[in-house]
Amino acid sequence: MAAENYIPDDKDLSILRLLQKDAKMSVRDISARINLSPTPTHERIKRMEKQGIIKEYTAIVDRKKVNKGMMVICMIALNVHNKKTAGTFIEEVGKLKEVVEFYNISGDFDFMLKILAPNMDEFHEFFVNKLSEIQGIGQTKSIFVMNSIKESAQIV
Repeated sequence: MAAENYIPDDKDLSILRLLQKDAKMSVRDISARINLSPTPTHERIKRMEKQGIIKEYTAIVDRKKVNKGMMVICMIALNVHNKKTAGTFIEEVGKLKEVVEFYNISGDFDFMLKILAPNMDEFHEFFVNKLSEIQGIGQTKSIFVMNSIKESAQIV
């Protein structure tokens, strides 16, 4: 089956659901839960890794326990809409460790950033000394998250 045409079947989706809940789950445990022997289970996982369906394995960290309790959604509109300005902006924002998610969006704003900081003072420092120094920003709007109702990395 060609790489670009591969669509996960029900067994693959079951594997993905299990790995999204616990990426450290052994192939043996996964195979027992989906009623498939370990070798074909392992082959399916490797194929999904190779196809890019499984992009990476990661730990989900409690941001409050690592002193990143403030979450800010920052909307940004560029003042000039051309390839060079957007490319430079994307490159510079991509370097900022405080930005944990970064999206190109439609509507009144061009980009949406999810920013984590220890507190308001640190966010202000980041905003004034790092983010606002990037060329091309025309308008910003910051939304301060008061409480997380649902956060999930599970997509299947």
